[in-house]
Amino acid sequence: MQGHLIVANMIDRTVQKGMSLDVDSKRPTCHLRTFSGGMIEVALADVKALFFVKTATGRPDYNDAKAVAPGDSRLLGAKRVSVKFADGEEIVGLMNRFPPITPYFFMLPIDPHSNNIRILVNRAAVKEMAEVSGEP
Repeated sequence: MQGHLIVANMIDRTVQKGMSLDVDSKRPTCHLRTFSGGMIEVALADVKALFFVKTATGRPDYNDAKAVAPGDSRLLGAKRVSVKFADGEEIVGLMNRFPPITPYFFMLPIDPHSNNIRILVNRAAVKEMAEVSGEP
C-alpha cells in the first residue's frame, strides 16, 4: 500500500513517523502506519505540524534556506510566509492564502531542495506568522 511519508511533530515535542493515506485538514484525525507495522491514530489538535517528506531520516546536515530561489515557479500566486511556533521553531514557506482562515493549513517549504514536500500546520501551535516582504 502506497501512501504519504509523514513525520508528525507533536505539540508535546514527541515525533511519530509513518505512512498515511487519510490526512485531511478538515477531519480531526488521521492514521499513521508506523515502520514497525502498527497503526496509530493522530489527533490534529495534538500536532504542531505534519511534514510530508521525501525520506523519513531527512538530511540532518542540511539547513533549509529561508530565502526564495531565483526563478522558482512555485512563487507564482504564492505568498512568502514566516511561521514561528510556540516552541521557537521557524519555518519560512509559501502559501496561497494569507492569513489562513482554517485551523489547519498547508504550506510549501520555501527551499525547493528541502526534505519537506509540504507541511500541514496546526494554527493553535503557532505563536506568530507574517508575510515576508521584499523581492527574491
